[in-house]
Amino acid sequence: MIRPGVSLGQLVLALDATMVTLIEAPRGLDLAVSSAALIDSDDVRLGLAAASGSADVFFLLGVGDDAVLSWLVRQAEPRTPAAIFVKEPSAAVIDRARAAGTAVVAVEPRARWERLYRLVDHVFAHHGDRADPRDESGTDLFGLAQSIGDRTHGMVSIEDEQSHVLAYSASNDEADDLRRLSILGRAGPPEHLAWLGQWGIFDAVRAGEVVSVEARPELGLRPRRAVGIHRREADPRRAPTFAGTIWVQEGSRSLADDTDEVLRGAAVLAGRIMARLAAAPSTHAVVVQELLGLRDGTAEVAELARGLGIVADGRPAVIGFDGREAGSTRLPEVLALSASAFRPDAQVAANGSRVYVLFPDTGRASVPSWIRGTISALRSELGIELRAVIASPATGLGGAAAARAEVDRVLDTGARHPGSLGQVTSLDEARTAVLLDEIVTMIAADGRLTDPRIRALRDDDPVLAETLRAYLDAFGDVGTAATWLHVHPNTVRYRVRRVEEKLGTSLADPDVRLLLALSLRATA
Repeated sequence: MIRPGVSLGQLVLALDATMVTLIEAPRGLDLAVSSAALIDSDDVRLGLAAASGSADVFFLLGVGDDAVLSWLVRQAEPRTPAAIFVKEPSAAVIDRARAAGTAVVAVEPRARWERLYRLVDHVFAHHGDRADPRDESGTDLFGLAQSIGDRTHGMVSIEDEQSHVLAYSASNDEADDLRRLSILGRAGPPEHLAWLGQWGIFDAVRAGEVVSVEARPELGLRPRRAVGIHRREADPRRAPTFAGTIWVQEGSRSLADDTDEVLRGAAVLAGRIMARLAAAPSTHAVVVQELLGLRDGTAEVAELARGLGIVADGRPAVIGFDGREAGSTRLPEVLALSASAFRPDAQVAANGSRVYVLFPDTGRASVPSWIRGTISALRSELGIELRAVIASPATGLGGAAAARAEVDRVLDTGARHPGSLGQVTSLDEARTAVLLDEIVTMIAADGRLTDPRIRALRDDDPVLAETLRAYLDAFGDVGTAATWLHVHPNTVRYRVRRVEEKLGTSLADPDVRLLLALSLRATA
């Protein structure tokens, strides 16, 4: 199921006046929005912006008024955008958007577009409809920031370990330059950062202390408090890792007396939330997982395709990679880079140690060639050895889930029998190995299906069991079995007679040979 997203009003409220200002909302603020697209002047000039028609809100980067006006007319024909985000929108753009039923949101001129896009994507993924039990309120950093702000009477921002702002509370006119510029994605004034570093504030925060930072009027720096966020690892024996910082800037109203205590508790909650967010897939990833059958959902394939902005009736291909040998390498990201360079509409999803690449429409592109090239590049550049399985559903994108299941069958066989399959293969090519492996695995899981005489033979005389396996695999050809075992043919004949005596049966019976061969494989 595609998550319903947030309302336009919730999105604007979360971003706050520090980042954006609502200019017009002709259809109100209750419109549901869940996806965004970046459009620049080249997209409009070359007619490529239409490919992003499934998005709800658009960020218009460096697009002139005339181009915006003509784009709004074309874009409204298939689907009216819910909103456009523009820096310093002109009166003509506002009027045309109002006539088209599109909201206009003015972006602070100093804001970095990539920071705005990142924040909006975070709001879509983790600030949505809490009626979904999977989206508990404890995973909302924006909500936590506002709660801290309400409780301490300050203005709060939550940053990651690299000082990138993840969420923040509402600001007012008392926000200083350091806070505003941090939220906008701009580096703070060098003299501010130098002063903070000089007094060891960053080191103290990493050590887990609540730090008080005095005002520096000559630098325009208001008083603030800070505390480090430390994320606990799944292994309790490992020390918590530094994950970021909570900053609280003081305004004209003094901070609450128990602000330090509040910040200590907030740091624990933020660490838990960030751990959940690290483990939880984004909205985009959830949709891809549904399409591949990795997650239950009720949405139609066409709806999922629209949510991803891809075609539903192309010639798709699903490729699975098993990354258990990749070590600490971020295999999903590495494969996503390669896949997106090959086909811009590529979708990537991870499930445990496996990474799946979905090409919605391969056209005339040679997917096997891309797979071999990618495997070769990762081997030479990163020292990773990969095997890949490809499936091409004949029923379009609707067959992607079934194709992924086929891929998993082959990967399962390859995992149980390393070296049994080729570097790049498919279910058709590996059908014999896969079916035999699945049959043997099923037999091995139920002791009643294995001939107890074989278990006894393995325990009492492993050499005879090995000879029987070679003899059966050689279809009763004594010479071939002798070659495999590196013994004289007469030795094989002697051992086969002993096997028949021990088992009390004749190997001339084809049913007996089949049963014994399966039991030998199941007990190997």
